[in-house]
Amino acid sequence: MAPIESYTISVPDSKLQALRNKLELAVLPDELEAADWDYGTPLTDMERLTSYWKDGYDWRKHEQRINKLPNFQTKIHVDGFEPLNIHFIHQKSTNRNAIPLLFVHGWPGNFLEVVKLLPILGEGKGDAPAFHVVAPSLPNFGFSDGVKKRGFAVPKYAETFHKLMAQLGYNQYVTQGGDWGSHITRVMGSMYPQNVKASHVNYVHPPGPPSFTNSPLLAAQHALTPYSAFEEKGIARERWFRTEGFGYNEEQSTKPQTLGYGLQDSPVALLAWIYEKLHDWTDNFLWTDDEILTWVSIYWFSTAGPAASARIYYENRHSSAIHIIGSYVPHVKLGISYFPKDLSVPPRTWGRALGRVVFESEHLDGGHFAAHERPEMLSQDLFKMFGKGGKAYAVVEGKTGY
Repeated sequence: MAPIESYTISVPDSKLQALRNKLELAVLPDELEAADWDYGTPLTDMERLTSYWKDGYDWRKHEQRINKLPNFQTKIHVDGFEPLNIHFIHQKSTNRNAIPLLFVHGWPGNFLEVVKLLPILGEGKGDAPAFHVVAPSLPNFGFSDGVKKRGFAVPKYAETFHKLMAQLGYNQYVTQGGDWGSHITRVMGSMYPQNVKASHVNYVHPPGPPSFTNSPLLAAQHALTPYSAFEEKGIARERWFRTEGFGYNEEQSTKPQTLGYGLQDSPVALLAWIYEKLHDWTDNFLWTDDEILTWVSIYWFSTAGPAASARIYYENRHSSAIHIIGSYVPHVKLGISYFPKDLSVPPRTWGRALGRVVFESEHLDGGHFAAHERPEMLSQDLFKMFGKGGKAYAVVEGKTGY
């Protein structure tokens, strides 16, 4: 078993200078009169952010702040692939009975999505349980290694993170995820039901309504029960996303290499590509320019390079295991948090067809990046699910969180 080593992020000065050089030479396109976010990332935003990234933004300040987090790295041997160095945050609670929780990000997120949760989850004040929190960078993302062979789809990410938890000594654990993290952690439950004792997700993406073949009771309930106002708005939100915001997914799922030339060579292209999602996928969240550029810089300075992050879409679309993502996971308790400005906000009966749902919540506001946008709401949901009185209380043997 590979050792667990502390990890320090240290981007070479040469890469910082190369970034400034590219930004200095950037040529931005023109823009139509009255063009707005419906047309894509606005020119005025790009002018401001590009200028600030070049002349004002201080990566070293943010790098120093990130390095104050408990950063680690270890080598994971994934079946059929080369060993991968995996970067991760590991915050251990002082509570011996803390619940081991694996937090998994997605695209265009990164491991920093967990930061606002760390002080809330770590100690478990009052009636709240405490958690040991593990938040890795996905392979091909952040400061984890890139994959050199085809076929690294969601089950391989699941294998990677299960082996990471085993190397950390967590034989049983719970998970939390949004975006790809939702898919990966649910597949982990399907693959390792003896180890993954419960999953909480804030991105709910069933393949469709429950069917009479697979879920007859839920299908009957769905057929007979009118949608609530919240559910009607959720359906409208997903309809907007599918018609007006889904182009990135088709490109990354079909020709990631072609797109990759732009993402790898042009920081302006990478910024526009990611920033559009940070704006469109949140619920009036006021991103600071430093937050935006730090998230984008993590992609720009990533170990595998920014182009690598798009490959998960292609590999998943072309994997024979794609059906697992939307299938029912029978042996793992499931908690679901619905945020109205997420990208998939299906009716509750649809979500209940994904597994043994023991916790549900609907929030009045919040979007796709719940841990970053609404950390208090998300943490309260975890406390209700795993705390005393919750239906996933004491789900990990000997680790109640108290």
